[in-house]
Amino acid sequence: MNRLNILAATTALFAAGPAFAGAYTEAPADPVIVTPVIVEPSADWTGFYGGASLGYGDLDKGSFSDDSMVYGLHAGYDHDFGDFVLGGEAEYQARDMWENGAADSTRLKARLGYDLGSTLVYGVAGGSMVDDQWGYNVGFGAEHMLNANWSVGAEYLYENISDFDDSPSDLTGNTVAARVNYRF
Repeated sequence: MNRLNILAATTALFAAGPAFAGAYTEAPADPVIVTPVIVEPSADWTGFYGGASLGYGDLDKGSFSDDSMVYGLHAGYDHDFGDFVLGGEAEYQARDMWENGAADSTRLKARLGYDLGSTLVYGVAGGSMVDDQWGYNVGFGAEHMLNANWSVGAEYLYENISDFDDSPSDLTGNTVAARVNYRF
């Protein structure tokens, strides 16, 4: 009986072992770490805009060359097609050079750009008029939307007026300008 008692006591001890350890509880879950997601606000470039520019420019005609501050006003319309933006713009730009005012430009430009969300990178091409003579302009720029109505940017433009003032010399110019726009 001694053996039987030892066997019964051992069996009871093993059976009761988990009960002495306490009740079963699930291990605590790992903490969830939330990583903030920075979302670039999407911009819709469709609509009318108007703005002003300020920068630096130069003009060359034959052996004559001059440079100065440039400033102007512009207005246009863009249409956002998703990845691409197509638009047009009219601009008047004045230069502080040439006392007779021949340096002022009136420009009509087409814009084609790539939509990067709040930023638009674009190229321009169109016509420029100086002293009632037409030529062409080409350039590129970038614009960044600050909020639904305001954007800032910069633009480079090259202009060429062939045989300016009925001379064999072309009038050429380069401008780099900072721009601010209000979008309607």
